Amino acid sequence: MDDMKEPGRHRRGPLLITAGVLLVAAISTVGALGLGGGGSGDARDPDRNGRLVQVSRETLTDRTEIDGQLGHGPEVPFPVKAQGTITWLPASGTTARRGEQVLRVDDRPVVLLYGSLPMYRDLGLRQTADGAGARSGGGSGSGGGSGGGSRADSGTYAGADAGDSGGSSGGPDAAGQPASHAPQRPVPLHGMDVKQFESNLSALGYSGFTVDDSYTELTAAAVERWQKDLGLPQTGTVDAGSVVYAPGAVRIAGTSARVGAEATGTPVTYTTTSRMVTVNAKATETRWAQRGTTVSVELPDGRSVPGTVASVGKDAAAPESGSGEGGAPAGGGEGGGNPAATVAVVIVFGDQASLGRLQSGPVTVRYAVKQRRNVLAVPVAALVALAEGGYGLEVSGEDSGEGDREGGTGDGASHGFVPVRTGLFAGGKVEVSGPLVREGMKVRVPE
Repeated sequence: MDDMKEPGRHRRGPLLITAGVLLVAAISTVGALGLGGGGSGDARDPDRNGRLVQVSRETLTDRTEIDGQLGHGPEVPFPVKAQGTITWLPASGTTARRGEQVLRVDDRPVVLLYGSLPMYRDLGLRQTADGAGARSGGGSGSGGGSGGGSRADSGTYAGADAGDSGGSSGGPDAAGQPASHAPQRPVPLHGMDVKQFESNLSALGYSGFTVDDSYTELTAAAVERWQKDLGLPQTGTVDAGSVVYAPGAVRIAGTSARVGAEATGTPVTYTTTSRMVTVNAKATETRWAQRGTTVSVELPDGRSVPGTVASVGKDAAAPESGSGEGGAPAGGGEGGGNPAATVAVVIVFGDQASLGRLQSGPVTVRYAVKQRRNVLAVPVAALVALAEGGYGLEVSGEDSGEGDREGGTGDGASHGFVPVRTGLFAGGKVEVSGPLVREGMKVRVPE
């Protein structure tokens, strides 16, 4: 009978051993998670894997990134008024400065000057009959005529009186003689466009006149010298088609015409000479894009440089791929708008040299969403989920607060879990706080 029972005993032995192993493993797991140990846990395991790090005090910044494009900003067309055949065009990427030509029409240069007013009329002296009472400004003259001198309709002589007595009627002058036989005298042209032009003429090194809003005989004399240097007929009059204005030096962006074509439309476009970044930000996510906001721009070569938001577009545009039937934006239900719509944000750089030789390319723009200064922080991986809820840190050695009281050696073998409150997560770290957390204490990062 004993022989009959022996096999049964041998079968029960392995089962009991297996159950014991599982129980020990479960207890170890509970201790590692701080289950039942509250904030002070007393589990000790000198062979625990991980590395020790210190709780540090620092500034945490949560950053978001968005794609952008490095370039020279939007292209602007030159308002070319010259008529004729294009005989020369500049190369794309070249820089044009004050006094330099941006194209040639009928082999005559169209010159770049600096200013905000467009060249909307010819600048020159008007010859009028002596004693005709010509004056600056528009309106009807003392003689009551509404006609005015030649080319008055086109605004060529907009600064002179358009209704000089007998100016275009062929009637007698004040002495009773036909107007065509009366002595002629030049009449100055007035206007802010005159002052803008004279400022440029002076900046180019021409003198002998006063920079003001009056185009006088002295101005005309300086213009003749300028025209001589350009190889133009010395008329003393600046034709509206011979000058274009821009805010400053420009970079030639491209040409839409060829040499030999008629000078119509906008044959030449330009950009600024400064490099900038354009970001198409989602219209619903532009709170960060405030003028003056500082951002970090990662360049194609891996370097990061600071930039500043210069402008934010006021009009949202849907991406080309997001158009529905009939050109309607896709995904924008009735009254719901289009979540894919974007707004152009322009970012400029205070130090162009920091960009190196790069002229264009894709970039990554990073901006701070949230920031917490002077807070305690640890790697996110150091957080341990506690059974009672929330998170804790595994404090090792003398920092456990339990080693001396419960037999700890203070040599890093003892450890415990302290609860913490979490704050901002950023850059792989997390803000922590709590009554048992202090700067410099050592915590374990499990591996």
